[in-house]
Amino acid sequence: MEETAPAQTIAGAPFERRNVVRLGVIGLGGRGSSLVTEFTSVPGVEIAALCDVVKDKVDKVQARIERGGKQAKSPAVYHSSERAFEALIKRDDIDLVVAATPWNWHVPMVVASMKAGKHVAVEVPAARTIEECWQLVNTSESTRRHCIQLENCCYGYNEMLVLNMVRAGLFGEITHGSAAYNLDLRSELFSHQGEGLWPRFEHFKRDGNLYPTHGLGPVARYMIVNHGDRFEYLVSVSSLSASLAAYRKEHVPADDPRQKETYRCGDLNVSLIRTAKGRVITLEHNVSTPQPYDRINLIAGTKGIFRDYPPRIYIDGAKREEFGPIDPYKTQFEHPLWKETGDLARKLGGHGGMDFVMAYRLIQCMQQGLAPDMDVYDAASWSAPGPLSEASVAKGSAPMRFPDFTRGRWQNSGG
Repeated sequence: MEETAPAQTIAGAPFERRNVVRLGVIGLGGRGSSLVTEFTSVPGVEIAALCDVVKDKVDKVQARIERGGKQAKSPAVYHSSERAFEALIKRDDIDLVVAATPWNWHVPMVVASMKAGKHVAVEVPAARTIEECWQLVNTSESTRRHCIQLENCCYGYNEMLVLNMVRAGLFGEITHGSAAYNLDLRSELFSHQGEGLWPRFEHFKRDGNLYPTHGLGPVARYMIVNHGDRFEYLVSVSSLSASLAAYRKEHVPADDPRQKETYRCGDLNVSLIRTAKGRVITLEHNVSTPQPYDRINLIAGTKGIFRDYPPRIYIDGAKREEFGPIDPYKTQFEHPLWKETGDLARKLGGHGGMDFVMAYRLIQCMQQGLAPDMDVYDAASWSAPGPLSEASVAKGSAPMRFPDFTRGRWQNSGG
């Protein structure tokens, strides 16, 4: 649904400067509740309104904010129905809507919020189809409201350290990278609360990379995607689907209705992305097999390579022919945001501190009238491997071209 007439880009558009940033938060499950903690730990943030379909969740977060004593006014609450968010976004005392809901609600809530005049920060992935990606882009451009994907992994300590190293040219000309979302989610997918209430359903009809952005976002930033390069096409292959059914057989009662479910998504999906400048990214997704957490987070070029989990580095000309530690590089390349906020970030503990750094940086941009680090073009581009991988798998790993969500402007926005 790309617009026929070129629209004015939202890339680089600054926020309106404001001393206090007022938030409306939609979705107060585990993720939304933790985001409230992160954002309210940033000076100059007020929670104006809260929304969830479960009244108890709203009441608990409201009470927690009241106990904190940082706000003169208790946040308003909305919980009457699944459309209760529509009343929240109409309020005139909200600068930023934070959406932390199931994936199928992301685009309806984000589009409605932008049309109501609100900037939006949305959990990942921002969209599940290419049409939805274009809805986000077109609405952001037409309303002049930002859509920021809450990709916390871009703010991890190692990711920001390596970003500085890439920008300093330590790895030379970048040629390839690897990214993943690999971890064992079997027990969560079969739980009766939290993410057990809906993500397993995504495995019923979809076969591809269901959750691409955590690994891909940082690598895209290293490669200045949308700011000097762009994703060009993708090929994808999936393994058979076996592990969820095997886990269910051992851990779910024989008379449980879930025993009749059929899972279509392969245990492992591997996609290859080629960029316009010829770089290659390997992208993996596997949440169904026993394994430790691994986002791979690899970036390599003509002078060296970094590989994470565990973090290690090799630079051309090193005396040893093996990876070395990254500790010697921290003094020179530690990111200023981690120098400034690292102690508090680690104390709060959200994913090792990256959640707070993400929240701090977004609020900093709004308070100082800066453009966000990541915009709607990133939200669309990083989400697009989901539907593109599904299409590629369905067509025997045929190449699938990425839409150019920037409409060619990536060539003129140097990184």
